Amino acid sequence: MPDPQTAPSSAPLATPSLEELQHWTGVIGRAQQMLLDYATEQAGRGAAAPALAQAGEALFARWAPAAAPHFDSARLAETQQRFWQGATHLWEALLDPAVATLPARPDDPAAWRAHPGFALIEQAHGLLAGALADQVEALEGLDAKQKDQLRFATEALREALAPTNFVATNPQALARMIETKGESLLAGLDHMLADLRRGQLTHSPGVFELGRDIAATPGAVIYETPLFQLIHYAPATARVGAAPLLIFPPWINRFYILDLGPKKSFVRWAVAEGLSVFLVSWKSADADLAETRLDDYVAAQLDALRVVRAALAAERVHLVGYCVAGTVLATTLALLAARDEAAQVASATFFTAQVDFSQAGELSLFVDDAMLQLIGALGEPGYLDGRYMAATFNLLRGRDLIWSHVVNSYLLGEEGRPFDLLHWNGDVTNLPARWHLDYLRDFYRDNLLVRPGALTVLGVPIDLGRVTTPAYVQAGRQDHIAPAESVWKLTEHFAGPLRFVLAGSGHIAGVVNPPEAQKYQYWTVDEPATDFADFLARARETKGSWWPDWRAWIAQQDGETVPATGARVPGAGPFPAIEPAPGRYVRMR
Repeated sequence: MPDPQTAPSSAPLATPSLEELQHWTGVIGRAQQMLLDYATEQAGRGAAAPALAQAGEALFARWAPAAAPHFDSARLAETQQRFWQGATHLWEALLDPAVATLPARPDDPAAWRAHPGFALIEQAHGLLAGALADQVEALEGLDAKQKDQLRFATEALREALAPTNFVATNPQALARMIETKGESLLAGLDHMLADLRRGQLTHSPGVFELGRDIAATPGAVIYETPLFQLIHYAPATARVGAAPLLIFPPWINRFYILDLGPKKSFVRWAVAEGLSVFLVSWKSADADLAETRLDDYVAAQLDALRVVRAALAAERVHLVGYCVAGTVLATTLALLAARDEAAQVASATFFTAQVDFSQAGELSLFVDDAMLQLIGALGEPGYLDGRYMAATFNLLRGRDLIWSHVVNSYLLGEEGRPFDLLHWNGDVTNLPARWHLDYLRDFYRDNLLVRPGALTVLGVPIDLGRVTTPAYVQAGRQDHIAPAESVWKLTEHFAGPLRFVLAGSGHIAGVVNPPEAQKYQYWTVDEPATDFADFLARARETKGSWWPDWRAWIAQQDGETVPATGARVPGAGPFPAIEPAPGRYVRMR
């Protein structure tokens, strides 16, 4: 049986038998029928192009420079010389391997190096991609953002045109096709058509059940509005902290990123650590939420805070905001400070949240006037289909989240492996279109939140400098959505005591890192740092999860405990249980 990691043999091919010809004719016929069935379905539905395709088309169409660029002639000449030198070397290696050999890159699959033809294809792709990137650098007459957009688009194009993404130029896919007599390609075609029908990539099979495998921490929904449900989790210890914990997850995805399987769940761990935990489950937007704006999300956070305090007769509450919910939490804290009501909050924790978007990273490349116009068009029903946001986030990590899936699922025909985090990643939510436009324009593009009085929420001008609530700020060192340097800036705008923690990994794994896993590390400093560079220079590394560090910090803010009885049991207080956790909203599409 051929090894799929090696290239197909270069020995002469035997003449196929009649039986083999009939088999491959059948494979081709089945493939044609699958494509015809799909085309017929789409014609009958009048379906629009899938979200991923539309987003990809818009990515390149809207980044045309406003001013006519021109090349730096000297740099262009250098890039052309390097290109022709590389091309000459490739031809020498092809015509006479004794004269020159093709260089092997460390990340080349073994199959590329094993066969000179495939090696030439891979090296030619690298040469052309490098030449294109060089020419981008030789362009002048572009502003800094246009240059970065062009670099991003060029890299995305390089990844898309990699030879590994096509059957004819992927030796592993060819070997698998021969080994399986075409069944791998039929399976891959079936996977591709299934993804096209869904309008998004399927990274993990749907084997996870809400309330059983994920979002399974015991609790009950005790309050709901048209925008959110409030979940109260059952205590797991005899005594719990007097000040409860209220978590605001992002509404761009489902809340259960913080309540995955039992060994990964931050919620379950916090409950086991003796905290009374409440969590907001946001409703996926529909036409009824078309008018939802920033004021509504701030009002929702205030409403949830009110209910938690009333449910437990608690004076103060610990708050957590993750990503965009952390951005809004900062706004809520500023509003409470302006109203002289900040004493309701014992502490505020921010998971990879930004308030100052001046260094917001690659995601800011997707925010310009053309993009805002595109989102306005896509959000005409009053909400933005969550698949568009999923496509955008996938583009930020194209190799990992798009093209590896294309190769493994479509070309090799492999079934995706069950993985709760990837399942969550594909469980998208819709966003209120007006709110999303406000967020991109007012926060990402215009950076209004850090300008005192530039934003007015619920009739009150917002000034982050008035926030004195103790804050724990966590960032991910490899975060590509909320870069650590950007998250750090929150510490420059609040006026209260702060603890900044830099966690290993990125936007998700940097947060969801239970102590039991013994993965990654985190960095802290004992004395306040003057800036992010100073923090990095003096930071002390600690192996493992930062969660215990956070728990100790919470105890410092409020170490008092009370019996886990009465209203501390979900539904036993003034707010009766509506339904068991995880509730209805997390199941709505």
